[in-house]
Amino acid sequence: MLDILIIGGGPIGLACGIAAREQSLSYLILEKGALVNSIYHYPLYMTFFSTAERLEIGNIPFQCIAPKPGRQEALEYYRSVTRRFDLNIHLYENVTTVEKGEDHFVVQTAKGSYQARKVIIATGFYDIPITLNVPGEALPKVQHYYKEPHPYAFRKVTVIGASNSAVDAALELWRKGAEVTMVVRGEAIGARVKYWVKPDIENRIAEGSIKAYFSSSVTAIRELEIDVQTPDGPLTLENDVVLALTGYCPDNQWLERCGVQLSDDGLKRPQHDPLTMETNVPGLYLAGVVCGGLETHKWFIENSRVHANLIINDILAKK
Repeated sequence: MLDILIIGGGPIGLACGIAAREQSLSYLILEKGALVNSIYHYPLYMTFFSTAERLEIGNIPFQCIAPKPGRQEALEYYRSVTRRFDLNIHLYENVTTVEKGEDHFVVQTAKGSYQARKVIIATGFYDIPITLNVPGEALPKVQHYYKEPHPYAFRKVTVIGASNSAVDAALELWRKGAEVTMVVRGEAIGARVKYWVKPDIENRIAEGSIKAYFSSSVTAIRELEIDVQTPDGPLTLENDVVLALTGYCPDNQWLERCGVQLSDDGLKRPQHDPLTMETNVPGLYLAGVVCGGLETHKWFIENSRVHANLIINDILAKK
């Protein structure tokens, strides 16, 4: 039987594995996709908001030439950390159920069953897009993830949203020849947009290079056009592609099936002790951005790295 089973092989899941290893606790990390799967699915040329040292885990230096690392450098770093600690991790093994027994957990995957005294959920929130719930959203032209600009060059692209992902995509697409229109629910570009990018997008909008409709929403999507409700009334726009970069959320239904209670204030924050990260299910812990529920801007790698030591210290204290 394992001392700890860790669900999620992102940076925080890896940090939990490192902390367990350093305390000679037996552990296994289960990741349903690639190593640091969310970062792998980020846009190819994404630059982190955080500086390299804030993304470090396991006291391993993150060497980076630029002030802020990009996706490729992050993938290289976390591969190196995994190799350095020889972490016990199974990739492409999706956890289906977590059941609490009298003194241990049974964790079931498509490939097998595992028993562990403690379980840590570090699954992030990047897997479930927040949908628009409008007619036509299921059309192939509608994408909730953005990888690179080339497939959209010289096409009419509507970007929905005004967060970092939406702004980065809009600027890249425009620079590669796309005709970009942004539809933004708020009155302006998001306040959390990277400070060196925000003036760029605002200037492109001001000069008319990128068209933006604020306080607006897409109401319907068709093969060659979309309907937009604006403060000045409804519009119909020619359109080839819709990038609905409206955010993502944790798998709250799966958390509830694990027995974790969620807040009823609309934010669906999972119940846990912030000093130990233990949930209402004894022996079941949360780590990383999954702790914030729908407040997905509350936790990042840089401020949730500490969760690993909080959890391991609590497990040792109770052991």
